[in-house]
Amino acid sequence: MVYKIRVILDAKEDIFRDIEVKGKQTLWNLHLGIKSAFSLQGDELSAFNLLEEDGTIVKSVPLEDMSDDGDGEIMSDVYIDEAFESTGDKAQFQYGLLDLWEFFCELIEIIDETKGVNYPITVYRFGNVPLKAPSKSGTGGSKRKSAMPLLDDDFSFEEDFNVSGNFADEDDDNFDDDEEEDYNDDVFDDEEDNEDER
Repeated sequence: MVYKIRVILDAKEDIFRDIEVKGKQTLWNLHLGIKSAFSLQGDELSAFNLLEEDGTIVKSVPLEDMSDDGDGEIMSDVYIDEAFESTGDKAQFQYGLLDLWEFFCELIEIIDETKGVNYPITVYRFGNVPLKAPSKSGTGGSKRKSAMPLLDDDFSFEEDFNVSGNFADEDDDNFDDDEEEDYNDDVFDDEEDNEDER
């Protein structure tokens, strides 16, 4: 069977690709399919985070084994039909370290294999991929919605802690601007004198 997985880039714009991959291929094959579909350069570290329906990470599957004992599960150990058992199953894919690309993956359909097709294959493209990984900080103070709405946090510091935001009215009796008059400026004078002697 072939698994059609929609891979959405975590960006302000709608940018996604539908990738078909065989159930008996591994997450490593899907990783290659995503790299190809989104024209990701290099051989960066990457990982799949398999998710529950509520967005909780069930397990993280890296590209390479980083465990101390060397027997951790990696992408080439996990078959697609194990990671995505039924339609609607989700995962997060992260690519890169300093320049982090984040994707949201969802199994949208399980179909029959087409003879002669070399899987994984990108079957649908929507939106243009930016040259650099999308920034995580929104501009203009607007909160950018994540491609993973399950993980968006509605936590409000002001509401939970009753912060007025007006700190100027509070007087700190322990702090006095005029307390320190002598800043020991002669430290710099010594250095200048040494330069003159040379």
